[in-house]
Amino acid sequence: MSVKGVSDFAGHFEKMLYDSAQLARVYLHAWQVTGEPFYRTIVEETLDYVVREMTLPEGGFYSTQDADSEGEEAKFFVWTPDEVRAVLGDQAKPFLVAYDVTEQGNFEGHNILEFTGSLGERASLAGAHRRLLEAREKRVHPGRDDKVLTSWDGLMLAAFAEAARVLGREDGLAERAHIYRQVAKGSAEFLLGELRTPEGRLYYTWKDGVARVNGYLEDYTHLIEGLLELYQTTFDPRWYRAVHELAEAMIEHFRASEGFYDTSDDHESLIVRPRELQDNAVPSGNGMAATALLKLAGLANKPRYAELAHQVLAQMQPMMAQYPLGFGQWLQALAYALSQPREIAIVGEPDAGDTRALLAVAQDGYRPFQVMGLGAPSTQPSPVPLLQSRGLVDGWPAAYVCHNLTCQAPVTEPEPLRALLEQR
Repeated sequence: MSVKGVSDFAGHFEKMLYDSAQLARVYLHAWQVTGEPFYRTIVEETLDYVVREMTLPEGGFYSTQDADSEGEEAKFFVWTPDEVRAVLGDQAKPFLVAYDVTEQGNFEGHNILEFTGSLGERASLAGAHRRLLEAREKRVHPGRDDKVLTSWDGLMLAAFAEAARVLGREDGLAERAHIYRQVAKGSAEFLLGELRTPEGRLYYTWKDGVARVNGYLEDYTHLIEGLLELYQTTFDPRWYRAVHELAEAMIEHFRASEGFYDTSDDHESLIVRPRELQDNAVPSGNGMAATALLKLAGLANKPRYAELAHQVLAQMQPMMAQYPLGFGQWLQALAYALSQPREIAIVGEPDAGDTRALLAVAQDGYRPFQVMGLGAPSTQPSPVPLLQSRGLVDGWPAAYVCHNLTCQAPVTEPEPLRALLEQR
């Protein structure tokens, strides 16, 4: 997908916010697992595009960008050899070869920029790529669907928050990670400010300053996922509070005998109250609810959240086994449930070097089966239950590694913490 330019225009040139959000996280995880720089590049190109083209001034994200401009499909995106030469001059030849730009073209006589060279060649052509991007900005842009959808924005919030956390650990990427963090925070503030009622309920959509329609299950679950990632990036307790409040509202208003309905108990009356279970282009509300509740159980010290998830996972297991491609989010939830996930609480001044050293170990590598909390020592109970009744050890920042609310002895040094995390 990435060599064919999907990071710049998904599918048939029309960009859906949910595609970009999910692909960015897939490539981010692939980079964490493999260390392949190309995957990280795709993450950056995808999220940079969203910042540039699909972010509202108010902080939310546009839902889609069209394929057409000036009445022609893909006119904004494709190139001819002469157009490339006009921009790059003498530097055009290596670019034309590396991106397979020909007179015949690969799309209706024009060229989708399809990279065929090595990663080193791609890096060497970054300047040329940037100049073409600047030239493209002068073209007539495709139209955008400027409504905001809470669920889709929640997915993109998760992508930016996780990317900010992961990339922020790398040399030379601090500035980009800071931008992603600010975008994530702006998105969260927008969603909680514009698409949440004074009573703590969510709306489904927003446009031109007006939020409309009672939120559906996926609006709650996908926003919870995004806010969970943002809390674990910033450790700002306000994001945890919002997660907990939304989870309680979801349970109160959407709960079914097993799992959840797609509509709330005060939604408009329907002949049949829907309960979608299968994952589609976006994760199902029920699949994401199971995932989010399993994670939140550790932060909130509430086993009942995990019990709700386990009940519906048991019900869904035969369908996951028979039709795995239709239940991707469910399989992620099941993997989390079976992994003996860890809860990690770090207590120390957030900006202190010793605290940061512990945090660096806890966040190192790809660790999908854990949740984390971090807070300064205080005489007042932390808003995050995982951090409550935990303090410094002999005046030193400490890390507590727990499973099912049972914690091992705290450690104050990075290497003992690493040893604990490597145990299975």
